[in-house]
Amino acid sequence: MPVPDRTVALILGNLALFRRDPGPLVSRIAQPVLLLLLLQPLYGLAMDDAAAGARQLVLGQLILFSLLGMSIVGTAILNERRWRTFDRLRATPARALELLAGKAVPILLFILAQQAVVLGLGIAVLDLRVASYPLLVLADLVWALTVLCLGAAVAVLVRSFAQVSAVVDIGASVAGGLGGGLVPMTAMPQWAQAIAPVWPAYWAMESLRGAVIGDTAAVMTSCAVLGGVGALAAAAAGIRLAHGWGRETLL
Repeated sequence: MPVPDRTVALILGNLALFRRDPGPLVSRIAQPVLLLLLLQPLYGLAMDDAAAGARQLVLGQLILFSLLGMSIVGTAILNERRWRTFDRLRATPARALELLAGKAVPILLFILAQQAVVLGLGIAVLDLRVASYPLLVLADLVWALTVLCLGAAVAVLVRSFAQVSAVVDIGASVAGGLGGGLVPMTAMPQWAQAIAPVWPAYWAMESLRGAVIGDTAAVMTSCAVLGGVGALAAAAAGIRLAHGWGRETLL
C-alpha cells in the first residue's frame, strides 16, 4: 500500500524542522559517545569479565540516553502548541493517522540513529560482541518505539517545556538507574533489585542483553512487556489528544 502524499509531506516538513535546529539532536548523540570512551577503562577494571563490562557500559548508556531523548519527542510535540499549528493540521484533509505518522517517523529515525551510533561504537571500538544481530535489531526497534510512545505521553500530559525537561531528566535518571542501566543488577541493593522490573529500562536491558548473548526467550519476553508499556503510553496520549489537548494555555 503506497504512502499517502500528505504523510510524505508531513514527514519531510518535520525533518526540515530538525535540520533547522539540529543542536538538541547532536547533543543527545555526542554525549553518550563521549561517556562511552571515558568510562570504558573504568568498567573494564570494575568487572572481571571484559565482555560483560563492555555489555553493561554500552547497553546501559544506550538505554539512559534513549530515555533522555524523550525530551526531543516532548519538545517536538509541544512546539505544535507553541506555534498554534496543531489545530490547523487537524482542520486539514489529513487523517489522524497521517498526522501522527508525519510527526512520529522523523523522531523515530532520530532515536534509531542515536542507538545505532552507540551500538556501532560499542561493536567497532569497545569490543561489544553480539550473538544475534536479528534479535538485536528487534530489541532495539521495540525499545525505540516504546521511548517514542513514552515521550508522546509525557508531552501531552504536561503543560510546559520546563515540565518536559524536569520529567525527562528525573525520570531518565531514576528509571535508567533502577532499571540496571548504570550498574549491573547484581551490584544493586536488594530493595532496588526488587523494584527493578517496574521500570521499562529493566526490560530494555533484558531484551538487549538477551540479543547480545543470544537468549531468544529473554528477548521475546522483554519485547512483549515493552510492547505493552508502549501501548499503554500511546493509549494515554491518544485519550489526552481526544479530550482537547492543545487548547489550554501553554505555560
